[in-house]
Amino acid sequence: QVQLVESGGGLVQPGGSLGLDCFASGIIFSGALMGWYRQRPGKQRELVARISPDGSAAYADSVKGRFTISRDDRKMTVNLQMNSLKPEDTAVYYCNALGEAATLPRNLGDYWGQGAQVTVSS
Repeated sequence: QVQLVESGGGLVQPGGSLGLDCFASGIIFSGALMGWYRQRPGKQRELVARISPDGSAAYADSVKGRFTISRDDRKMTVNLQMNSLKPEDTAVYYCNALGEAATLPRNLGDYWGQGAQVTVSS
């Protein structure tokens, strides 16, 4: 089955940096639209960044210029590098994949990781 496993969350001071990795399995990764979402306390889940199979990226206005999403199709990983972090970036960050399962019948699905806590606080 498709699995997405996040790593790299934690506690960081305002202005600091943190990277999140998502390791995917069971999916045709090279053709998948990969993204990072977050859910801040008391808020709905929101898109942070996404990257297409061709490598083109899109970002939420709130993180433009501070966050960078990248993908490595050989390693089946997607990374979110977060710089100049602010307390309002505190959230649970979720990896998301929209793509085909690697096993037959190759169902197109919308898959989620378990989430990684990022806390920005002094």
